[in-house]
Amino acid sequence: MEPIIAQSTISVLIVDDDPTFRYGLRASLKSMGYHAEMARNAEEALANVRERRVDLVLLDINMPGMGGVEACRRIRAAAPLAGILMLTVRDTEDDKVLALEAGADDYVTKPFRLRELLARMRAVLRRTGGEAGGRQPILRARDLELDLERRLLRKAGREIHLSPKEFDVLAFLMQHLNVPLTHSRILQALWGPDYGRESEYLRTYIKTLRKKIEDDPSKPEYLLTEPWVGYRFRDPSKAEAATPFSDDDEG
Repeated sequence: MEPIIAQSTISVLIVDDDPTFRYGLRASLKSMGYHAEMARNAEEALANVRERRVDLVLLDINMPGMGGVEACRRIRAAAPLAGILMLTVRDTEDDKVLALEAGADDYVTKPFRLRELLARMRAVLRRTGGEAGGRQPILRARDLELDLERRLLRKAGREIHLSPKEFDVLAFLMQHLNVPLTHSRILQALWGPDYGRESEYLRTYIKTLRKKIEDDPSKPEYLLTEPWVGYRFRDPSKAEAATPFSDDDEG
């Protein structure tokens, strides 16, 4: 099978303190058509994502200074829509959970084959909307239309007013279509790394959004509760027939 050549508009940031690894991986990704940049540590990575759009961050978990898990939290807060793929020599269950709870989309254990890494990258980019060479300016789900550039929401052609934070919450969930997101993942991505336990705070925004976008807020079709986990955005027009969770089902 021929390798899939990526569009050059997909920006990948390689964060690793090993120069041989950094330069080697950058050369490989460039040969596949990716626009690849490098950072030697977490501080450089944070400066990079704050200055320019990054579609995907390849982040080493073991680095001097600020470690990869803390770097992941801060990068997630600075670039909530970017994909984050952790690269780690650690393969214990606890390490994987820590990475995912910090906001990582996936992880790859070193050493790895380039083919495996590329497959994981494409999977993350599909979920975040970056594979098409930049995020879609308009997200659609049945009769909802969210314009990311103009920050407008329409339902069946009628504009619905959202506060700035309501818009951010809905956009983040729609960008992760059908992906269960924990309370802490959403809070840290949209409010910052110091948040994570304010589930009631987030629940208030979800209730308000349901009143604005759901036909029956007590039986949501878009914003589903994942009991004892968090929330998931679903496109009802593409979902199989199922009984959605009500807001009272949340654990």
